[in-house]
Amino acid sequence: MSSLTLKTTAEMLRRPLQQVFRQFVRHESEFTTPLVLERSLNRIQLLGRVGQDPVMRQVEGKNPVTIFSLATNEMWRSGESEVFQGSDITQKTTWHRVSVFRPGLRDVAYQYVKKGARIYVEGKIDYGEYTDKNNVRRQATTVIADWTG
Repeated sequence: MSSLTLKTTAEMLRRPLQQVFRQFVRHESEFTTPLVLERSLNRIQLLGRVGQDPVMRQVEGKNPVTIFSLATNEMWRSGESEVFQGSDITQKTTWHRVSVFRPGLRDVAYQYVKKGARIYVEGKIDYGEYTDKNNVRRQATTVIADWTG
């Protein structure tokens, strides 16, 4: 193929795509920058111990969810010496709130995940906000699991 053919084909494909993308832009002006679609990734992998037996919650018969906590540990040497001593190790535990919405996985997690079990979780991070019983707005970070093992 010649470069002329490649350019013509690319232009032919670009025009319909631009028309489709413009449908998603409601107000277009001469100052608007072209719409750029980028890929992004919101993915988390955790390996840790379950902190509590899962609970299943459901609001008004809709969107049942299985929820449990998961602890992950991070360890590092805190001493300067080259000789290993037990007191040189520092450990930090981080707690994660895990929510499982996917129907098959939600039920399996509720039935088989138990406190103290070591499990692997994959999913995405979700940041939200809620109002507690004292009417105070709080931030919440949740792992929305789509695979556990």
